[in-house]
Amino acid sequence: MEDSKIVELYWQRSEAAISETAKKYDKYCNHIAYNILYNSEDAEECVNDTYMRAWNAIPPHKPSRLSTFLGKITRNLALNKYKGYNTQKRGAGQTDLVLAELEECLSTNGKVEDLVDEMVLVDAINRFLAGLPKANRMVFVRRYWYMNSIKEISDQFAMNPNKVTTMLFRMRNDLKLHLESEEIHL
Repeated sequence: MEDSKIVELYWQRSEAAISETAKKYDKYCNHIAYNILYNSEDAEECVNDTYMRAWNAIPPHKPSRLSTFLGKITRNLALNKYKGYNTQKRGAGQTDLVLAELEECLSTNGKVEDLVDEMVLVDAINRFLAGLPKANRMVFVRRYWYMNSIKEISDQFAMNPNKVTTMLFRMRNDLKLHLESEEIHL
């Protein structure tokens, strides 16, 4: 079913909206949550919470890209659950590593999760990504949005893991320079 029809089901308050969303986006949302939490049950819980949040947000919102809307909700829920893990000294996976990598170029005195919500920073990062070659942009997004491991990225793009690591290192340095050139000092 097309996204516009699914959104229309939400606007009509039809329960079919949730089942159609699950049919189309369950795997996508699970992938996002699992890469942050590395726990199937918790990822599934985040996905179910995503559907509830979507139900409560549509209306009044009418997302133009349902996949992005759902992905952002899922990611935020998973990151919040991950923060709870750290409070309880639990959790595993790529999240600490990915956030630490980004903090090298984005922040010296705050959490990356807090900075990502700031519109100026988001716009600057989007401009940076738009200037990258498509393959580099895809690798960057896979690592820092979807939180895929280096191995997953290297397998997906048929690259040597060392090449992926080097690409990411260079892109982080380039991002830092880009942010500094736009007078964004974090």
